Amino acid sequence: MTRSRIVVAPKRRALVVAALAAGILASVPFVAQAQAAFPSRALTIVVPFSAGGTTDILARVVGQYLSKDLGQPVIIDNRPGAGGNIGAQMVARAAPDGYTILMGTVGTHAINQSLYKKMPFDPIKDFQPLTRVALVPNLLVAHPSQPYKTVKELIAYAKANPGKVNFASSGSGTSIHLSAEMFNQMAGVDMQHIPYKGSAPALNDLLGGQTAIMFDNMPSVIGHVRAGKLRPIAVTTPQRSRALPDVPTIAESGVPGYSATSWFGLLAPAATPAPVVAKLNAAILKALADPEVKKKFAEQGAEPHGEKPEQFAEFIRSETAKWGQTVKASGATAD
Repeated sequence: MTRSRIVVAPKRRALVVAALAAGILASVPFVAQAQAAFPSRALTIVVPFSAGGTTDILARVVGQYLSKDLGQPVIIDNRPGAGGNIGAQMVARAAPDGYTILMGTVGTHAINQSLYKKMPFDPIKDFQPLTRVALVPNLLVAHPSQPYKTVKELIAYAKANPGKVNFASSGSGTSIHLSAEMFNQMAGVDMQHIPYKGSAPALNDLLGGQTAIMFDNMPSVIGHVRAGKLRPIAVTTPQRSRALPDVPTIAESGVPGYSATSWFGLLAPAATPAPVVAKLNAAILKALADPEVKKKFAEQGAEPHGEKPEQFAEFIRSETAKWGQTVKASGATAD
């Protein structure tokens, strides 16, 4: 059978090539115009944890400011589950146009890939970092009914009652969970882990006395501490928090060298256009410098922290190595 083929005359071929080139060039201004007009509709910040937790609180503060600055609504979409992986996966698979971004955490982008045997996304390759948003200490709190008021008293009680002190967390492998596991190892105690799907439900059971203690992010618990509903025992950072200056650190309270800090940052899907990334980064940095945003962060015990996208990307790589060692030492898994 003879194969047929279409032969385009040289002159016609030149016309076809010219037409294609003209079409491509004509589309460039439209793409540039679309990016320059960004945003032209509502943005969504996906929070990979339940409403009411620290990730949610910070996202809403920043989202409110971004809405005013960018002139478009900012929707907060809570997608909890799998230690933040469900919400993060949603953003990783979203269109890379800047309209769907993630409030990521130390868990979603530094801990989970060491914790889960199978990850539904690559924290490095599938995201375009925008900037860190905040650094937050964890606060060791206890239900007022518990008999200990200091770190030393907690350690003594836990050693005298092995396995009887339980601690709540926002999920296996989260920074809240690993902060407690690190305490277990360094203090030589055996407290029992009770994981929840997010900080808010864990906190509800702690407030109700169903659990004894929690190493929660400060923004989630500081209001309950100030109201006397929870007893502050110590902060997890090397330095005391300016929000609660009278509360000692764990390191100074009998566990030298102990240090754990949570962080939160905004990320877009990989391949988001550079002009859109630059515009979002500038808007977020502007938000973090706003006096009202700083005030709201301070009230929650959070420290604003803005940076360039490439700086955030490098920070994520270093945190991945650090927390990977912690997960391995703890033996924690979450599959």
